[in-house]
Amino acid sequence: MKLSAAFGSILYGIFFAIQNALLSTLQAIFKSPSVLLSPTSLSRLFMSKLWVTFGPGLDTNCRSEKEQLITPNAYGIVLDIGAGHGHTASYLDKARVTQYIALEPNVFMHSQLRETANRCGFHESDGTLLILACGAEDPVSILSSLTQPLQGVDTLISIFTLCSVPSPQNTLTALITDVLRSGGQFLFFEHVLSRNPDAASWQRFWAPIWSFFFDGCKIDRPTNIWIESVMDGQEGSIWAEQAIWGILGESEDSLFCHRIGRMIKQVIG
Repeated sequence: MKLSAAFGSILYGIFFAIQNALLSTLQAIFKSPSVLLSPTSLSRLFMSKLWVTFGPGLDTNCRSEKEQLITPNAYGIVLDIGAGHGHTASYLDKARVTQYIALEPNVFMHSQLRETANRCGFHESDGTLLILACGAEDPVSILSSLTQPLQGVDTLISIFTLCSVPSPQNTLTALITDVLRSGGQFLFFEHVLSRNPDAASWQRFWAPIWSFFFDGCKIDRPTNIWIESVMDGQEGSIWAEQAIWGILGESEDSLFCHRIGRMIKQVIG
């Protein structure tokens, strides 16, 4: 693997983050110095400032993949974990989606998230929009927010989120087992650990540094494998159907190797 590939995209991303978010973060700290008392709040503040420019660019670059994955498939009650500024809402077919639940623990992003969802036709006033500030690792809070908790959600969506959730394997298992209804679907688009051993070693090298600037994002997680491996209570696969693919033309040498998937949960009970 060439050194330019091992260093270029990472260093560009870090430079972009500093250039686009540092000044606005410092200005926000000046207005509210108490944020310095909480490392988590400080990290989320920086990420919210960065996402103003980074989020729309990332969304534009991945538009065709999202249109293929989300628009024809999402239906019913949709839970979007790590909703960010609500870009997923723009891909939802309003005729097929009854409620958009946007899970975003970074409260600094909520105003933009609400604005985006409203623009796409989802509103809290009529019950078609619900914004939750808990994390994906808290299925109890997620379920308690549902009108019919025992039924769960019809569609679970994760777009560049599982890279940063805590205890990812346990979180995935809980979301899929407890929150996603029987026969429901899981749509995901994530960057994952490369199958190329050389690229994977560089991902592991850069992971702690990247995580520092991007609010806990880990670029070395084999998320697609974890998703495939979720089991049901009988030690068999929880999936009745599964389809996982990559971005056309993307090299396995990339430190940002992607996998996209649509998984259908077995009908249980």
